[in-house]
Amino acid sequence: MFRPVYLDYNATTPLDPAVLSAMLPWLESQFGNASSRHEYGRAARRAIDDARQQVAAAVNAHPTEIIFASGGSEANNLFLKGAAASLKPGLLAVSAIEHPCVLKPAAQLARQGWQVRHLAVDGSGSLELADYGAALQSRPKLISVMMANNETGGLQDIPALANAAKPSGAWFHSDAVQALGKMVIDFRQLNAAGVHALSLSAHKAGGPQGAAALVLDKRVELQPLIAGGGHERGLRSGTENVAAIVGFGRAAELAAQAVAQRREQWWAMQAMLESGLTGLGARIFGAEMPRLPNTSYFAFPDIDGETLVGKLDRAGFAVASGAACSSANPEMSHVLKAMGVAPEVARGAVRVSLGARSTEAEIQQFISALQVTVGRLQGLTAMATSQAA
Repeated sequence: MFRPVYLDYNATTPLDPAVLSAMLPWLESQFGNASSRHEYGRAARRAIDDARQQVAAAVNAHPTEIIFASGGSEANNLFLKGAAASLKPGLLAVSAIEHPCVLKPAAQLARQGWQVRHLAVDGSGSLELADYGAALQSRPKLISVMMANNETGGLQDIPALANAAKPSGAWFHSDAVQALGKMVIDFRQLNAAGVHALSLSAHKAGGPQGAAALVLDKRVELQPLIAGGGHERGLRSGTENVAAIVGFGRAAELAAQAVAQRREQWWAMQAMLESGLTGLGARIFGAEMPRLPNTSYFAFPDIDGETLVGKLDRAGFAVASGAACSSANPEMSHVLKAMGVAPEVARGAVRVSLGARSTEAEIQQFISALQVTVGRLQGLTAMATSQAA
């Protein structure tokens, strides 16, 4: 099988071998239902409790604040819809660059009587503080601002934003799916600043697909999306996916242990990559604001992003044209649109995201392949332009 160099870790990450080892017993001999009263069930319950401890420790939360879910999308929906169902309709403020699994639930709530305000960002992707301040004057009931953007890697100052929202009495949520394993997350500090909930996902940090968590301040009242047997403090009924939850726990533990070392490695590789990109004439989106050390989002003049991604795939490199969750959508990135990027530039957007297995040698190889590929595409563009003239 042809195996390109993988440079799309923001989409998903390979399963860490230690995580797979932790999961395997729960896919083979350990098959109990955690709600059962016999030893098989008790063993499954202990495994889930241990994983809850591991996830909580990774983000400095209390285990009782961890609500397991199937993915970041479900965790985000659980907070937004669950909180909205506990309140009378009012103002919901979300940043204009949120993942669709925040923007679309917000749109659904708008059809149920909620007023939705999309918080503006500047050209770098940072929240416009004047617009945010104006939104707070309208006393929103719910606020959701992502910690790290999945496309640009841009980081918002979540503690400052949450602290500013305290006088409004709003419940403040942050989608931290892209942050886990790439930066230190401290829910105790965030909670003290005014953050009431965080969303996390296992497969963005060396864990399995199908496991995630909502880290939730227990003072916040939510209504469940799924009613049933009362699992997860009554907020997420359904027989637990023990193997995936165990994998999530181990992955979160390993990610927290390695984050400092990996950040240093990623900073060095990102600097090498972006030096090569700028040398080839690329525009790097969000470079003016704090970003994740593993993410570079860029475009070349007059080169279509989808075309470049396809050419690079055939050259042996797996990268993304924006967000993997919406890569089939031909429309321009809503993130770049909110940043004021012209459509003809945004259509060229390509994302490289590094991970635990990335190496400097791969970055050097990628830059070399990119130089050849971009040169060929620019040559074709120039030829087409001259013929048209």
